[in-house]
Amino acid sequence: MSKGSRLKTFLYILGAIVLLVGLWGVYMRFSVGEREANYGSYITWGLWVAMYIFFSGVATGSFMVAALDHLLNVKLFKGTGTVALWVTVVTLPAALVTIGMDLGHMERVWKVFTQPNFNSLLAQLVWGYSIFMIISLISLWLAIQSAKGKIISIGLLRTMMGIGLFLAIFLSGGIGAFLGLNAGRESWNSAMLPAQFPIFSLMSGIAVMMVVIGWFLPRQDERRSKQLRVLAIAMTILLAVKAFYLWTDYSQALYSGSPTARQVVEIILFGQYGWVFWVLQLGAGMLVPFVLLVLPRFSRSRLWAGIIGLLILIGMGIARANIVFPTLATPELEGLATAFTGPHLGFDYFPSVMEWAVVLGVIGASTLAFLIGIDFLQLFPEKSQEVTQ
Repeated sequence: MSKGSRLKTFLYILGAIVLLVGLWGVYMRFSVGEREANYGSYITWGLWVAMYIFFSGVATGSFMVAALDHLLNVKLFKGTGTVALWVTVVTLPAALVTIGMDLGHMERVWKVFTQPNFNSLLAQLVWGYSIFMIISLISLWLAIQSAKGKIISIGLLRTMMGIGLFLAIFLSGGIGAFLGLNAGRESWNSAMLPAQFPIFSLMSGIAVMMVVIGWFLPRQDERRSKQLRVLAIAMTILLAVKAFYLWTDYSQALYSGSPTARQVVEIILFGQYGWVFWVLQLGAGMLVPFVLLVLPRFSRSRLWAGIIGLLILIGMGIARANIVFPTLATPELEGLATAFTGPHLGFDYFPSVMEWAVVLGVIGASTLAFLIGIDFLQLFPEKSQEVTQ
């Protein structure tokens, strides 16, 4: 058995196990509601909202990478666009499931389609994601038909990809705007936040494609090392940009004189879970990948490219949590923390077992869906067709 086959077998087993754990979490969510969740009246958004932001970033970012093949016709990335679209198709539902678990009345979701208020950014995002999913599915079908050698309209595929690319950028920025429009939350209420999110989505898309190209794409194509090297260069630049954003946001908050903004940053850097920022987000998720990426020996290696991409994805997931949790853990009114007490009236939040179980189940389902797709769908064109298209 080859290394690739052993890896897929291991991921199939691991995905099935965590999916079973997730099914227990979903059962608990529907049987007892949100009683077993650790968010409450003060911290109203928890792990599921953070993972919604993460998974939606992976979905939109993967579509951006797919555009290199099916829209911009970059020859080096011919043959990678279809599998990138498949990543979009399996991760976007993951985002919608996680945010759906956070809704108090999931049965009312249909009202946003039948009674929409398009002045609401939330309604715009729901409709935008629905259209984006349809566009992604159509683009994937057209790309697969092309890979099978069937005659399709290349112009139609590029039209779909063009619309989808616009939606990917709009939806990425829209999530940042959704947070930034909260005028009462100083750490969110910044024009820079919506501008940063498309960059974060692109980083997530490149990172997941480093994993896909490094571990799953056919090995016989001599362009793989070049593809990985180009993605590594792009990721190195984006990591530097992300570091600049972090410095700008945190230094501005610390020197602004705003007690609320300063407190949020101090929670991230020096709070109870400050080690998560320093060790996982900054260290394992940014510094270690940056050092490895600037060394061609690692960035051209399929094994190391996948490891680097996985580290960056973990760092991006933690970064999304550090956008959501610390801001909500800061009381909007002085003395609010001691004015009322109760099971769900605290400002100390850490996800419950049920919350973790649901997220693990979503990851397991997405992993299994991805593996089934690369095994049973024609996501990779024949080598000759891949080079000459």
